Amino acid sequence: MLTAPAPALPDEDLLFRLLRQLDLAPDAPQRATAEALGISLGRLNAQLRAVADAGFVRVTSRDSADRRQRVGYALTSRGAAEKARLTDRFLARKLAEYDALHAELTGTGSGLLSLKTRTQLMQNHLAPIQELYVSPDSAQKLKREAADLVSWDLTPRQTCDLELLMNGGFSPLKGFLDQEDYESVVETMRLADGTLWPMPITLDVSEDFAAKIEPGQDIALRDAEGVILAILSINDKYTPNKAREAEKVYGADDVAHPAVNYLHHVAGPVYLGGAVTGIQTPVHYDFRARRDTPNELRAYFRKLGWRRIVAFQTRNPLHRAHQELTFRAAKEAQANLLIHPVVGMTKPGDVDHFTRVRCYEAVLDKYPSATTTMSLLNLAMRMAGPREAVWHGLIRKNHGCTHFIVGRDHAGPGKNSAGQDFYGPYDAQTLFKEHEAEIGLEMVDFKHMVYVQEKAQYYPANEVPEGDTILDISGTELRRRLREGLEIPEWFSFPEVVTELRRTSPPRSRQGFTVFFTGLSGSGKSTIANAIMVKLMEQGGRPVTLLDGDVVRKHLSSELGFSKEHRDINIRRIGYVASEITKNGGIAICAPIAPYTATRRAVREMIEDFGAFIEVHVATSIEECEKRDRKGLYKLAREGKIKEFTGISDPYEAPTNAELVVDTEGMDVDYCAQQVLLKLESMGLIAA
Repeated sequence: MLTAPAPALPDEDLLFRLLRQLDLAPDAPQRATAEALGISLGRLNAQLRAVADAGFVRVTSRDSADRRQRVGYALTSRGAAEKARLTDRFLARKLAEYDALHAELTGTGSGLLSLKTRTQLMQNHLAPIQELYVSPDSAQKLKREAADLVSWDLTPRQTCDLELLMNGGFSPLKGFLDQEDYESVVETMRLADGTLWPMPITLDVSEDFAAKIEPGQDIALRDAEGVILAILSINDKYTPNKAREAEKVYGADDVAHPAVNYLHHVAGPVYLGGAVTGIQTPVHYDFRARRDTPNELRAYFRKLGWRRIVAFQTRNPLHRAHQELTFRAAKEAQANLLIHPVVGMTKPGDVDHFTRVRCYEAVLDKYPSATTTMSLLNLAMRMAGPREAVWHGLIRKNHGCTHFIVGRDHAGPGKNSAGQDFYGPYDAQTLFKEHEAEIGLEMVDFKHMVYVQEKAQYYPANEVPEGDTILDISGTELRRRLREGLEIPEWFSFPEVVTELRRTSPPRSRQGFTVFFTGLSGSGKSTIANAIMVKLMEQGGRPVTLLDGDVVRKHLSSELGFSKEHRDINIRRIGYVASEITKNGGIAICAPIAPYTATRRAVREMIEDFGAFIEVHVATSIEECEKRDRKGLYKLAREGKIKEFTGISDPYEAPTNAELVVDTEGMDVDYCAQQVLLKLESMGLIAA
């Protein structure tokens, strides 16, 4: 018996229009769909079978009194990804057709560049940009379908990246990079097709999760609450060379760089690449009125008639020098001003975004409302200096801007392990200038502004009249004045900003902090920690909590063993509890062994977001620790009866930059505790 051959997929034009129509009206009767496409019912049926066989469309049945409406069609995640691909090809083809028609009618080309190579300002910065979301009806169907898929719970950084992928902020990316694109970006700052893109946007996962999935599979991407945000159609699974990524993207494989530390000690070892189908945007409960997608900002600029827009990137509160800088930049560019602060992940130790946004809102009325607006960008920064500047430029172009302020040491992370700046002060400006035309944005130099006392106003540092007195307060000096409760002059900052900063950054003597003891078993950590706890409680003023290693294991980590993985989990739990105590103005005293440098650093970063972290290395020798060993643990470890014992069969990585080093050998507890108290006094954390 002969069977009819499977119908062939329609040509690209019809396939694009069919997928688009099914996305817009998945529940429409077949006749209506056929009329919308301008084809017969018979041909539509054949094409529907073809796209269903190809996995682009899922056929569903539904209850309806009208038998003509008992079948529905829903785009699958693969169909949505194909629709996104065909959209680009359709637009490129139509642009070429327009150019040919223009040449036929006028004898000259239209002057418009292809979509891929459009770089001239204002060619397309106000037109709607492509997003990766499906229609609301299709989203509901995909969400139900995705409930049965293997799912990955996104990290905070991945959630930021996914949001900007879906809303077009990372255009032209259509998903997380596959290996070919990833390696090309790392080595050349370009995608495999040659498109400029300096930053690897990757989905890192654990080895256990990677083992469960294969290319060709769809997975659901969920936020921290378990809400399905998107579907990833996996086309690649690979293990990156992280050392090479660090060298090329960040300039050095040095864990003093926060992104390199994240790469080696936080990010998963396996990357997944593939197209993303957006179902819904991540939910933000804070400052909703200030959060705009690229298309929302473009629509806003169109409505107001803005044609030239200069973006100001910031992750710090705005002071008077910033105001003068942005005024000058807007005047120089003859443009309107977009204050576009980052509220995603920034550098560890930065002022939290809640405080910063309150500061921005407090001074926004200092700017002319007719020519200035502010919008928040949920970007996870990498602090990659020159590459980051180019990346920021591409993102701002996607948001409809025509100019961008690039600062001195733009997105610099500070000092490397040798105490030198990771990047030169003008490296970012140089690299941006090299690629300015391709980025499609004009660079506006960030000028270092200083206050001239005799003129009572701000000047660029290189334009100060000879002999005049320069007044300036560095970021370090500002933090010192906040920490010590000293005056911050009005010439430097707005009173409204200072008030907000003092609310969340009170003098150190009223802030929470963590004292983190580390050392070998038997070194005296717990003894000194107990003494410190009592002495601080005697002083009063703040609650004091002791997180001793043995006590924590009993109450928080009783299920854990002593493998490296379990030790890391235990220390991170201690760090999390300490960070919550510190955040709420208390004092946390921690006394675990904490043998690994990377884990201690992770705890430090967790806590320094909220207060001071004082690492105390109790550097008692292993010989002395063995002498004190009343339980005989060292003896059992040397006999091989206790596995993975720190200092014997497992290494202890001694701190190299601890705030304080004490050796309890030959010293009484009171003396050692006094050394810690003196350190806390010198740091302004307790009253002298």
